[in-house]
Order: sequence, then C-alpha cells, then structure tokens
Amino acid sequence: MDIQQLIELDKQILLKLNGSDSLFWDGFMWVVSDTKTWILAAVALLYVIFKNNKWQQGLVILLMIALVITLADQTASGICKPYFKRFRPTQDPEIMYMVDTVNNLRGGLYGFISSHAANTFAVAMLLSLIVRNGWFTVVMFIWALIPTYSRVYLGVHYPGDVLLGALDGCLCGVIVYYIYRYICGRFFQKQRFISMQYTQSGYNIDTVKIMFIAILLTFFYAVVYGMIVSKSLHF
Repeated sequence: MDIQQLIELDKQILLKLNGSDSLFWDGFMWVVSDTKTWILAAVALLYVIFKNNKWQQGLVILLMIALVITLADQTASGICKPYFKRFRPTQDPEIMYMVDTVNNLRGGLYGFISSHAANTFAVAMLLSLIVRNGWFTVVMFIWALIPTYSRVYLGVHYPGDVLLGALDGCLCGVIVYYIYRYICGRFFQKQRFISMQYTQSGYNIDTVKIMFIAILLTFFYAVVYGMIVSKSLHF
C-alpha cells in the first residue's frame, strides 16, 4: 500500500468516525476537547506530586511536564505542520463540506500531526513512568485517548494525525523521563519502597487514587455539561 492509498484510507476512516446524529455526543466531545475542562485533574495532579515528593523534586517534575509539553507541541506545530502542510479535514478542499462540524469549529489550516494528541500522550507517558503504577498508567492513557479521539469526532484531525501525534507524544515522554531520571540521580536520594501502600517509585496509593477520582469527576462533569451545552451548539 503506497502513501496515496494510506491517505485515502485515512479520509475514509475519518468520514466514518466524524460526528454523529447524537446531540449528547456532540456536546460531550465539545466539552472534553476543551483544555479548561481538565483544570480539576491538573489541581489533583499538583497535590499528588507535592504530597509524595520534597518541594524541590516537585518543582523539577513540574519543569519536566512543561518541558515535555513544549517538546511535543513544537515537534507537532513547529516542525511537522509547516513541513508536511497537510490540510485539516475541515480545511481540505476535497472533503471539507462532507465533514460534520460542531459550533463551526474548523481549527487552523494544517493538522498533521496533532499537537493535541502529542501533548496529552506526552504527559500521560511521562507521568506513568514517574509514578509507576499499573492502574495509574491505564487511567492516564484513557484520559489521553478520549480528548484525542474527540478531535477526530469534531472533524479537525484525521485519524492519522492523532495516531502519529500520540506516537510523537509517547516518544517525547520517554525522552523527558530519562532527563528527569538523570537529574534525580544527581541531586535526589533514591528511596526504596516495598509496602503495598506505595507504587514502585514511592507514591502513596491513597494519594494516587485522588487523581483517579478527579478524572472520573471530570468525565461526569463532561457528561452533564455536555448535555447542557449541546442545546446551544451550532452545526
């Protein structure tokens, strides 16, 4: 299968996944796609980080999160989008009028690769490697997957955009994790935990659960608020 066939397949998959006849899903996807929706989860994450680390190491982790988002965003928006110049579905002259939009959201001109996917998967990968808990990893990648899928649903990205964006984000997460591990090896004493109350890296399980609760509450909020805003969305 050559590159042109892959592009055509990507368009076909987009048209199958994009939009629906459901006002509920339109509202839900609109809400989860909004970065502001995840403020509660961000606050919970700050609590988990500083509750389980000395403040100096907590600041380093925040710096690493800022670094991984910058790295993922710049590789996506600063390098790939201007280099490949692939139109978003909503901007592609071939299919733009076939794409379902919500609130006339069309995004910028180019969409390959998705910075939305790159950023969320970068954060999910980095935090999963830092915390090192199976359930935490599952929850973080579900968190990354749903807003990423919403970009396809809303028609502002092809499936290939978000897939490659997610891979880029995961790679950035791994790179920044090794930078973090090097810094910790130089400046922070490594502690060993064998109790079932802690993750492999020493995070208290009970505090990690606060992150789970925050994400679940956010999804519940997205369901409720999505139903409310769906009545005012334009299509």
